[in-house]
Amino acid sequence: MPSSRRPTYTSAGQKGREGLTPAGPPPAGPEEPTAKEAPRTPAAEVISASRSLPESPTTVKKSKQGQSTTPGDATKAARSSTPEKSRKSLPSLPKRKKATATTPADATRQNVLAFPEPKRKRRRRTIALVAGSVLAVVAALLLAAIYSPVLALKDVTVSGTRLLTPAQVQTALAPLQGKPLPQISNDEVTRLLEPLVQVRSVQISARPPSGLAVQIDERVPVALVKQGEQYQLVDVDGVRLADTADPASVALPVIDGGAGTIGQDLFRATTNVLAALPADVLAKLSNASAQSVDAVELKLVDGQTIVWGNASEKELKAKVLAALLTVPVDAKNPVRVYDVSVPRHPVTR
Repeated sequence: MPSSRRPTYTSAGQKGREGLTPAGPPPAGPEEPTAKEAPRTPAAEVISASRSLPESPTTVKKSKQGQSTTPGDATKAARSSTPEKSRKSLPSLPKRKKATATTPADATRQNVLAFPEPKRKRRRRTIALVAGSVLAVVAALLLAAIYSPVLALKDVTVSGTRLLTPAQVQTALAPLQGKPLPQISNDEVTRLLEPLVQVRSVQISARPPSGLAVQIDERVPVALVKQGEQYQLVDVDGVRLADTADPASVALPVIDGGAGTIGQDLFRATTNVLAALPADVLAKLSNASAQSVDAVELKLVDGQTIVWGNASEKELKAKVLAALLTVPVDAKNPVRVYDVSVPRHPVTR
């Protein structure tokens, strides 16, 4: 009588992964677990799923040969046997964006509302931009004027000379020819005119596009000093300004002895007195002398003597002397001495 029990099957893990094979009929007698059959536990019935690459032909070939492989081994074999191009063609998972920490300041900025800029602030910014542009243009024009060859010096006009001639001044300023007018300074002109001792000071003014006006302030000669056969014109500081062989051609008094004979202090005291006199009075003097700094005497061309005294109150003394010389001369009682040493109480005798 045929048996009513159905045939049992074992898993491929026990006899290879070639499929299920039918097991033989169970032995007669009571069913007892044998050593060959592993007891079935709940853990064996747990089904696990894992993502793996498709099996490569090599893996399939090995499995057909009856070798037992696990899912992990099949995945490793697939990775090792997959060509480089296949690896590159595998889809890549999208990268997750890194979460950035939000600070309280960032949150505050996101919550702050942007209000429109005030009109006053916009107006100030516009004015600042316009002013900056204007300044930049002005600076560019100034630089162009300073270095432009259009303003190069060509003509020099000289005025105020009596002892010098304009040609002498122009010759001294020849190094400035071709230099732009904005680059020429008063100090530079003064330095070039230093060899001309007659020049006390100088003032310049530009006459665009290529002219320069030079105003000369010369030293004023106050006396003649005899040196051998020549007479030297000197100013109040004793600076030698010119020479002449005919003292009568120059309406200046002659200082007796000069600085080399009477001493520097007496010479300076005498020249200070002469410098205080008006030009018309100075023209009437013949010579000047000094026994000391407090005893300066002057001689007029008519022979009268002027007792000056020291150099104090020289402006007042000069005015008093000029007034005394305008008094009509008395032929019966001619004046021989004008004493202005005490200008508030002048004496004539």
